[in-house]
Amino acid sequence: MHDDDHVCLCFHVSKRKIVNFCKREKPPAASLISQCLSAGTGCGWCIPFIKKLHEQTMAGVDHPDLPTSPEEYAKRRARYLSTGERPEEESAANEHE
Repeated sequence: MHDDDHVCLCFHVSKRKIVNFCKREKPPAASLISQCLSAGTGCGWCIPFIKKLHEQTMAGVDHPDLPTSPEEYAKRRARYLSTGERPEEESAANEHE
């Protein structure tokens, strides 16, 4: 995913904005990102991805990333919105955090 691609599709919050917020503010919990940027407060699809970016940034990863294309990400979100179920990898990521 590129820096200017949206992680939160409801509120159009980019990966760049989330990572920069984490680097600048160093929030102890990913939920604080939602309080400031509103990311994750709409449909909820992006919450595991916000957590992943937060985890990577706090661990000092130089270029935090989500290994998906914007098109695939949007397609998976559309499935989530229609079924209410996450693909297996997002569910598993959510359980470990």
